[in-house]
Amino acid sequence: MKRRTFLAVGGCAIAGTALHGLKFGRAHAAADTSATADKSEPASGPLRRHPENPRYFSDQRGQVVYLTGSHTWNNVVDMGPGDPPPRFDFAAYLDFLCRYGHNFTRLWAWELTSWDTTANRQKARHTVRPHPFARTGPGNALDGKPKFDLERFDPEYFQRLRDRCQAAQRHGLYVSVMLFEGWGLQFVPDAFNFHPFHPQNNVNGINGDVNGDGSGVEVHALASPAVTAIQERYVRKVIDTLNDLDNVLYEISNENHPPSTKWQYHFIDLIHKLERGKAKQHPVGMTFQYKGGSNRTLFDSPADWISPNPEGGYRDDPPAADGKKVILNDTDHLWGIGGNSTWVWKSFLRGINPIFMDPYDGTVLGPQDDKRWDPIRRAMGVTLRLARQLDLARITPQTHLASSGYCLAAVPAASGNKAAACLVVFLPGGGEVEVDLSAVEGNLSVVWIDPVTGTQREGGAVAGGAKRKLASGAKSDSVLWLWSS
Repeated sequence: MKRRTFLAVGGCAIAGTALHGLKFGRAHAAADTSATADKSEPASGPLRRHPENPRYFSDQRGQVVYLTGSHTWNNVVDMGPGDPPPRFDFAAYLDFLCRYGHNFTRLWAWELTSWDTTANRQKARHTVRPHPFARTGPGNALDGKPKFDLERFDPEYFQRLRDRCQAAQRHGLYVSVMLFEGWGLQFVPDAFNFHPFHPQNNVNGINGDVNGDGSGVEVHALASPAVTAIQERYVRKVIDTLNDLDNVLYEISNENHPPSTKWQYHFIDLIHKLERGKAKQHPVGMTFQYKGGSNRTLFDSPADWISPNPEGGYRDDPPAADGKKVILNDTDHLWGIGGNSTWVWKSFLRGINPIFMDPYDGTVLGPQDDKRWDPIRRAMGVTLRLARQLDLARITPQTHLASSGYCLAAVPAASGNKAAACLVVFLPGGGEVEVDLSAVEGNLSVVWIDPVTGTQREGGAVAGGAKRKLASGAKSDSVLWLWSS
């Protein structure tokens, strides 16, 4: 049996034997990949929902873009023990993402100046900097540093944000720029004491705690026109800083409380409105509202993309995407830190884009150099390398075609093209699967793929025209790839 590992064409490059230009059977193995292994292709955008298959985005060339990758909390602001906190090595982080073959990361905002990790079942106090607003004083905030002037922006923050988006673009990575962060204000002990909108933390007389209960969560609820106006100026500044970049997406807020719905809808609409008159328009996302939020709120939103909660099976048995929204299935909203390679493939085979909340080097949460997450990181890279060999404009989730229930397919019954068929089937636990090839004429080539390593094993051919049973020969997760010419 021939075995090989396939390589992405474009984007972050990794070592392996390349399969270039695969189109349902026109596969050939490159003899030498040394010339391509260290090259990357800049991300091309701005992204739009694909007109034929809106489960995915499309770049400015009209090519389908499937997004997958890791993200970590301190990839924009420095965050960690000590004051000042450890400086985040973004260049090393980009190398890390490329090493695993990812094409997406989520760039985190963090509104608090300090983070007590008790709510995360750890015992640490993290300092956070820089912030969007300048710390000029006069006078000191509750953390002992100069108060914020909410009328002035900190150039370091916005230059860093731009530099990191540009660096990611050069590496072929798309970035979701988070604008606000809602989890910390709800769950970090004494969080509002470390927020710029606390009246003792700014020189502008702004008090975001409208109801006086000490939490301040109403800064994310349109409760104060003065606060909303400051937030709108900040969003305009971010857009002015990044509008010319191709690889940017926006996310309104991470895990904000359910009363933030109208506030989030407002800012989605504002971004769409502001960018309508600018050179480029970028996708805007809304993610799970924690605790108690509903996925229906996300689907009903004006957002271009969403990240759901476990409701409906997104953790264990993701429902097939119907194209109403581009779905980025994020382990952050399903486990916090969790997931496995099986979940990655279940998501991919249901027309969903999986992304991973990654402890990375353990500076913020988790032990250092934690290898237990490697299978997830690698599996995402394998799905991306396979996705780039498929005509995703035509391929859709068709659960009825495989007894496992996990199948992406383009077959004559769906595509109207009797000259081409392609099916990708996931077998949780391996073993045997029955695939319905009744609508396919002629023979299909068979390839088995290891879902974590990407290693391929050619399996000969199978005849169309009926239901067929195929065995992986493995007692672990397996991927079956069938195509006809």
